[in-house]
Parts: sequence; structure tokens; C-alpha cells
Amino acid sequence: MTGSRTRGRTPTRRRTQRRSSARRWRIGLPFWLVLASIVLILGLLAWAILARSFAPSANTSRTRFDAIIVLGTPTDEDGNPKPVQLARVTEAVHEYERGVAPHIILTGGAAHNSFVEARVMARTAKAQGIPESAILEEPEAMDTIQNACFAARIMKTHGWRSAEVVSSAAHLPRTALIFGRLPLEWSLHAAPPLEPESAIYSSAVVAAETLKTARYLVWARQIDRCEP
Repeated sequence: MTGSRTRGRTPTRRRTQRRSSARRWRIGLPFWLVLASIVLILGLLAWAILARSFAPSANTSRTRFDAIIVLGTPTDEDGNPKPVQLARVTEAVHEYERGVAPHIILTGGAAHNSFVEARVMARTAKAQGIPESAILEEPEAMDTIQNACFAARIMKTHGWRSAEVVSSAAHLPRTALIFGRLPLEWSLHAAPPLEPESAIYSSAVVAAETLKTARYLVWARQIDRCEP
């Protein structure tokens, strides 16, 4: 009798255990998906941070170049240079005056508003004393990859093979990864801010650049290819 009752209850217990296991699996699946997503995101950020940390500042020992390339950044809504843009152009002017290169390539299209960054930067450079004959505008680029590629096309047209690349300090590690894929001799040069920047602002800029670096490593360098 006892054995019979035990055998009769066993299938019921098994069904109950299976239902309990299924419920635990259904409850646990979202948790594991969330955990996997967090691990993936942290891994991508770590990759971007390491890539930025080990990005080179040059692939040549040159101190004189064929051109200075100034990477674009937005104007304000009235078409005037923002402090970051003004700092980049001003530093390029200083480098030109030091004899680093006889030409300045200003690259950037209307990526963020209706004003073409290269044209605004060119006006600024001329206002600071750079002769028009030394300035070349690249008005089409919509991002840093295109800045690099389209500037390299201009250089190829003129038979130039070396450039000093001027941009903001936080932007330079990603810039190095991009220029590292081009057939140029290059060296990066940071444009110091015209006014002191708060720690919060600087941290926000670095964080944004880290996210952009992760996007570049995972996506943009495969999709946004450009032959100079």
C-alpha cells in the first residue's frame, strides 16, 4: 500500500518540479539578458578606454609638414565660431606662423547647423593674418572620418604626404585611430582652450569621446570607409 501511494505521487511531484523549474527559468532569463548587456557595454567601454590610452600621437618624427589640417567643430547658431572652434583655428595660425607648414586645410561641412564649418574657420584664419593663398577649404565632411579622408584627398591632389593635425585634446585619441588608416605621415597637435574649462565640462567631453571611440571601433570604421 505504501509503495503504491508513493509510486502514484511521483509523476505529480515530477510535473510540479518541472513547472517550478520552468518558472525559475522564465524569471531568470530577463536577469541574464540584462547582465549580459551590462557586461557587453562595460567590455566595449573598456576597449574604447584602452584604445584611447594607447593611441599614438604621431607616425613620424617630422617637425615640418606639407600642411596643417584643422578638424571641424560646430559654429554657434549665428554662424560665429564657438570657443572650441576658435581655439583650433588660433592654434593652427600659431603653428603656421612658427613655420610648421606652408598650408592650412580647414575641414568641416554643415554637420550641426546650416553653417559650413570650413568656411567659418577660413574667415577666422584670414582675420588672424593668414594669406588666402595658404588656405584650403574642405566643406563637405560630416564627421571625423570624413574630415580625415577628404583632407587626405586634397593633399593627394597637391602631391602632399605629411600633415600636422590640429584638434582639441580629448578628440585626438580617436583622431589617431582614424588617421592611422590613411597613407600619410602625420602628427597630432592639441589646441589648448582659450579659457580654463571646468572639471565637469572636461569630464563630459572625455566621456562623450569615449562613447564615440567605442562606436568607431565597433561600427563606424567598418561602415564609414573612405578612399582618399
